[in-house]
Amino acid sequence: MASSVPLTPKGSFPRYLEHLSGSGKAIGVLTSGGDAQGMNAAVRAVVRMGIYVGAKVYFIYEGYQGMVDGGSNIVEAKWESVSSILQVGGTIIGSARCKAFHTREGRLQAAANLVQWGITNLCVIGGDGSLTGANIFRKEWSELLVELAKNGKISEEAVTKYSYLNVVGMVGSIDNDFCGTDMTIGTDSALHRIMEVIDAIMTTAQSHQRTFVLEVMGRHCGYLALVSALACGADWVFLPESPPEEGWEENMCVKLSENRARKKRLNIIIVAEGAIDTQNQPISSQKIKDLVVKQLGFDTRVTILGHVQRGGTPSAFDRILASRMGVEAVVALLEATPETPACVVSLSGNQAVRLPLVECVQMTQDVQKAMDERRFKDAVRLRGRSFEGNLNIYKRLAIKLPDDQITKSNCSVAVINVGAPAAGMNAAVRSAVRVGIADGHKMLAIYDGFDGFAKGQIKEIGWSDVGGWTGQGGSILGTKRVLPGKFLEEIAEQIRAHSINALLIIGGFEAYLGLLELSAAREKYEELCIPMVMVPATVSNNVPGSDFSIGSDTALNTITDTCDRIKQSASGTKRRVFIIETMGGYCGYLANMGGLAAGADAAYIFEEPFDIRDLQSNVEHLTEKMKTSIQRGLVLRNESCSENYTTDFIYQLYSEEGKGVFDCRKNVLGHMQQGGVPSPFDRNFGTKISARAMQWITTKLKESYGKGKKCVSDDYICVLGISKRNVIFQPVADLKEETDFEHRIPKEQWWLKLRPLMKILAKYKASFDVSDSGQLEPVQDQNTQGEPAAI
Repeated sequence: MASSVPLTPKGSFPRYLEHLSGSGKAIGVLTSGGDAQGMNAAVRAVVRMGIYVGAKVYFIYEGYQGMVDGGSNIVEAKWESVSSILQVGGTIIGSARCKAFHTREGRLQAAANLVQWGITNLCVIGGDGSLTGANIFRKEWSELLVELAKNGKISEEAVTKYSYLNVVGMVGSIDNDFCGTDMTIGTDSALHRIMEVIDAIMTTAQSHQRTFVLEVMGRHCGYLALVSALACGADWVFLPESPPEEGWEENMCVKLSENRARKKRLNIIIVAEGAIDTQNQPISSQKIKDLVVKQLGFDTRVTILGHVQRGGTPSAFDRILASRMGVEAVVALLEATPETPACVVSLSGNQAVRLPLVECVQMTQDVQKAMDERRFKDAVRLRGRSFEGNLNIYKRLAIKLPDDQITKSNCSVAVINVGAPAAGMNAAVRSAVRVGIADGHKMLAIYDGFDGFAKGQIKEIGWSDVGGWTGQGGSILGTKRVLPGKFLEEIAEQIRAHSINALLIIGGFEAYLGLLELSAAREKYEELCIPMVMVPATVSNNVPGSDFSIGSDTALNTITDTCDRIKQSASGTKRRVFIIETMGGYCGYLANMGGLAAGADAAYIFEEPFDIRDLQSNVEHLTEKMKTSIQRGLVLRNESCSENYTTDFIYQLYSEEGKGVFDCRKNVLGHMQQGGVPSPFDRNFGTKISARAMQWITTKLKESYGKGKKCVSDDYICVLGISKRNVIFQPVADLKEETDFEHRIPKEQWWLKLRPLMKILAKYKASFDVSDSGQLEPVQDQNTQGEPAAI
């Protein structure tokens, strides 16, 4: 949960939150600058974590303006003050630009107001300008207090008592323009808004054979435009960090006309609002439209998304991200000393880390400086490895080189989907096909899983065949849970008949089991001695060797959206508790993370055994909750968490024990969690991880093909996984020891460390390990910007 640099020596016992007391401390929380979805989740986490450790927490309304104005703008927060705000966009405590805080007189007044309430710990949620202002305030703090005492505004005792100010920042910005963190709060939600609009526009564009120019936010950062283009397969994208080369007007028109010649009925062009050319001159969406109309005569429309991108409910990712950051911010404030520099809580892979605020701000400013000086390659590099990787993959997938410019490998690579459908599978297939073709391979599609493989349902698939696949849910190739064990001879025959040189498997636990069976059969069937790699794709997120699977983010958002509606129903009727059953088999990922994102009171999972006493304790907890102003409850249950404590049993128990205090309802979400359009995260993740899988295949084919080398070693049959922030190809044979085959889950799962987080935020006593917290990490290695890992 915390930073990856341990505070305690290696081998020492972990420290728990019980050793950190907030007694006698006061924390002020404010939101500043532009609003971003997820800010409320961060405020909620700071308030509840602060109260949990015994500190007083104060809302500072209207950002720095409220700090300067004081009075009713600074109010003590209660536990109930942040109830029902997880799903609310924007910020309930307001945000405002404040010119007064830029002056010493303004900061002097702000210091006087904080001292009045005894606030010496500040949690600032905002962009780089807001965080820079907080750091200046922290450095001046002692001088400001001396001046206030000299002017008779505060006592000498107050100068001594409140001698230093601790500052911790969290970055709330939809642009993802802050160096040092993979994702800023609000970015994922903004991508949701953008993709909803693009999906809607694509249908009307196809109907009328139109070209659409979409302008998205990003005055100084092209992240939203780039990832949106990658996630929808846009034909062209304009970014401030990477202006188009000279002659782009003609090149773009040629690309659009070629698309029309191939009977493609729509063209999508995405423009960041800060897009420029190589001379730093702006490229507007209207300019692009006029160019297309003049040169090609295409029916062209412009859509400027504007502040729609800031609005709406936050995504599950942003709620979890903000909650983790909020808790880590409070821990950082509790551990701070007068010598501790201002830090910013950031996301690195699947971990929350603390980074020096000044270094992050400096690197962010360096990007802008590089753009101003027209050092655009440096600007892309400074944005981070993931931004650069996104750009390279987009270029590779969007523009097909002429056949005479592609060096043919004389190899055939087959792609297959195995297991239950998962949103993002089609994006992964599209990426694999196009990267494979760009590498000179002949790409083959296997339909209907291993069953179809054995029956010879195999066809060549081309570049245009996978156009428009990124936004499609389910599996266009078709997928089945059938394992290859009983078809090995037939599959070997099909590999020989179609001259298949490598195999990419996209699927869940069945795909993993299938890969193991194919690996074991290599001694008997020579045809199976080819490079094989599996890309995890399952809503359950239960594949060994990877922290994330394609499809789980979409399922998590479905669960969160449903819980939002259910909570609204419970709030309307009062004194009602809902029991929600989620998918996942024996893996509690969806229930646990869904509970954290939806603000559930409890989540029952297989990995944490429970008994009747735990159920009784939860009922008593909800009974006490009904005495407060929060008269509703939400309980999630993983479908296979217990053989005996079924959803019906828990529902009946709660109904009986809560009689007269609350009534109970149940809801089984079922297969709706597998359906729907993929989330931006799953589209982008599927696209990038599948591209990496194809790069691995190309490398392995070069090692073996034409050299008479048989692919019999274990490192030729791998699972592609994400671990913390690293991409790893692990031989499937090595993963056996890490697998609980009976329950189809990995023996160790990283997200279980977040389990206490949900309990604390629901007001349960929980032992929260903070042994990895407490030290700042260098910023240079953290700047990856984009996904749970730098892929």
